[in-house]
Amino acid sequence: MNFKWLKRYMPRSLYGRAALILLVPIVTTQLVVSVVFVQRYYEAVTVQMTRSVVHELEYLLRQVNAAPDVETAAGHLAGLQEPLAMEITLPARDSGQERRAFADLSGRAMIKTLRGGVEGVKAVDLLGNDDLVQVWIATRFGDMKVVFDRLRVSARNPHQLLVLMLFTGILMTLIAIIFLRNQLRPIKRLAAASEAFGKGQVVPFHPTGAIEVRAAGNAFLAMRTRIDRQIEQRTMMLSGVSHDLRTPLTRLKLGLSMMEEGEDTADLLQDVADMEGLLDGFLDFARGDAGEEPQEVDPLDLVRQAVSNAHRAGKAVELGKVSGEGKMMLRPKVVLRAVENLIGNAVRYGSRAVVSVVMTDRTLVISVEDDGPGIAVKDRDEALKPFSRLEPARNQNKGSGVGLGLSIALDVARAHGGSLRLGESETLGGLKVDLVLAR
Repeated sequence: MNFKWLKRYMPRSLYGRAALILLVPIVTTQLVVSVVFVQRYYEAVTVQMTRSVVHELEYLLRQVNAAPDVETAAGHLAGLQEPLAMEITLPARDSGQERRAFADLSGRAMIKTLRGGVEGVKAVDLLGNDDLVQVWIATRFGDMKVVFDRLRVSARNPHQLLVLMLFTGILMTLIAIIFLRNQLRPIKRLAAASEAFGKGQVVPFHPTGAIEVRAAGNAFLAMRTRIDRQIEQRTMMLSGVSHDLRTPLTRLKLGLSMMEEGEDTADLLQDVADMEGLLDGFLDFARGDAGEEPQEVDPLDLVRQAVSNAHRAGKAVELGKVSGEGKMMLRPKVVLRAVENLIGNAVRYGSRAVVSVVMTDRTLVISVEDDGPGIAVKDRDEALKPFSRLEPARNQNKGSGVGLGLSIALDVARAHGGSLRLGESETLGGLKVDLVLAR
């Protein structure tokens, strides 16, 4: 049997599912005990107590039917009222009407027992007075009305047990929910710390809770420490490589500048400049967001700064649609670098670029569109890989890029809990890149 349709109605949070697992057995147990045990138990008690009254009613009926006349029968009944604790009227001054409450389960069993045990029962009224039972029985002298206390045929307040069970169930459920919240709180703190780390934020976290939750928390702290150490070591290594490579490049550039100008010299100087650009690209990719703490900044200011820097560099870039406002936790330098890389890619492979921003309560989307050749759908996954260069659609003759612009932007997006989407620009016809950052 397929239960996929049921998943739409199930809670999605761990707290909701745990509460459901807790409540379902309690409610089921209450219903089973109430319907199966309580109902049958009280019905059995009611039947047993009613049978004792049946014997008394049969005795009264025999006494009435054996009397020679109604006066004699009434005299016998008058002497039996006090011993039997019954109010007896013969003949009855009113006609009986059988009534009982819909939820009066014990009353149903009592009426059935009275009718089955006493011949001539015409009506049993349980609503005339909640504490009394009124029975009309046919005799040779007309209807006889017998009134007696209901406690003689049914247990006292049978619903008290149900109320007690309900109250106890609610109380224990509240206690269990409080305990459950305390057990789930460390898991929620671990999830919050993991989510923050995925966005590039390091929040204080101390493992608490059950042994398994503590083990998961300690594993997360160890993983976070290893990742931070690897990033730090990679940054330090590449800083040393940068220093070691820039020194001979500077000497080579200085030596070429002192030579006589010529075609060979210009080509060599261009090669040195290309090598410096490659080195800067490698360092930007490897450096990532190391060394910068998240800050509460206005992302629109970063986008405007990136567009302004592109204008100063002589690039045809304009700011498009801007939707939403507010501040969010970002690493401003790396986000600015990512946007500048996307703008650089756009103007390298196209003639103009448009940058737009959409900010919602949950995400920030920075879109960069160009009028270049774009990237085919089948090549978009490959384009996001480091050092990937697609020919001939976006060829290297358009500039000295090393295929790291999209990779750097993707790393920045992932460091902020987001993603990088490649699509087609509807307005310019080229590539559209969406830098999505989680708020």
